[in-house]
Amino acid sequence: MDTFEEIKMNGFVDEYIDPSLDLFAEINKLKKEKNAVVLAHYYQEGDIQDIADYIGDSLGLSQQAAKTDADVIVFAGVHFMAETAKILSPNKKVLLPDMKAGCSLADSCPPHLFRKFKENYPDHLVITYVNCTAELKALSDIVCTSSNAVQIVESLPKDQKIIFGPDKNLGAWVAKKTGRDLVLWNGACMVHEIFSREKITKLKERHPNAKILAHPECEEVILQLADYIGSTTGILKYATNSPETEFIVATEAGIIHQMEKENPSKKFFPAPPNNTCACNDCPHMKRNTLEKLYLCMKNGTPEIDVPQHIIEKAVLPIERMLEISARLGL
Repeated sequence: MDTFEEIKMNGFVDEYIDPSLDLFAEINKLKKEKNAVVLAHYYQEGDIQDIADYIGDSLGLSQQAAKTDADVIVFAGVHFMAETAKILSPNKKVLLPDMKAGCSLADSCPPHLFRKFKENYPDHLVITYVNCTAELKALSDIVCTSSNAVQIVESLPKDQKIIFGPDKNLGAWVAKKTGRDLVLWNGACMVHEIFSREKITKLKERHPNAKILAHPECEEVILQLADYIGSTTGILKYATNSPETEFIVATEAGIIHQMEKENPSKKFFPAPPNNTCACNDCPHMKRNTLEKLYLCMKNGTPEIDVPQHIIEKAVLPIERMLEISARLGL
């Protein structure tokens, strides 16, 4: 196995794998041997979604991790998601196949700068989107997801002043839906900011019956085109329950794997980006591969570690969100 320094430099275990090895069988064997559970985000590659015990969005997966009896949680997602799992399951071992699987949105809000920003609004409550670092959660009063952000804000008194971060697009959408004046941090997700209104309009012209489904992390010009706006889970449910048969999907293209599995007779078109690259694929999410997942489980590394003092602070806003969600029946 690589040394600690090599793993730290690469972000993952870089070890020879016999090409004849059946990775699906080996991973399933390791799950039993190590009492491990594999969680995969909807944005992971199809093979990883297919081998996972649970597939979902970031918070749903962490909640699932907290409920499981497994000793080891292998989180096929990005760094902040594995951190959230560790916050909710501090006594479990949490592994991430590639430690460099980061997040452009989480990176857009450095905690030391947000702390200074927060000091300018001492009478404001801080609501942060779950797509942020453990340190940022520790600076927050309530955490939210894209599926409950509107209800979380509406549950607070109308005169309560609120800072919302780190996603300015989600924050602007929540402000519009609730009629509240939110102070927004200027952060964004690189994938959700890359979609082209012009190209989506042209795609719609070729498929006039297609419904446009968009994540609220998209810019306002994209949301204006959408027939439905919601979280990854919401988008999946909408497509499954809709009588329509064609959909243009404005979020990370990994979700289409599950959409096609659940709706084999329907057609899904990824919303095109505003350039020629495959930028509707998150490069961070796609750092994880089946090979890295196998080596991570086999060697028990890289492991996510969150300092105890951060866990103690960060768990509180997550618990507040869960309390409000339970009260509202979400």
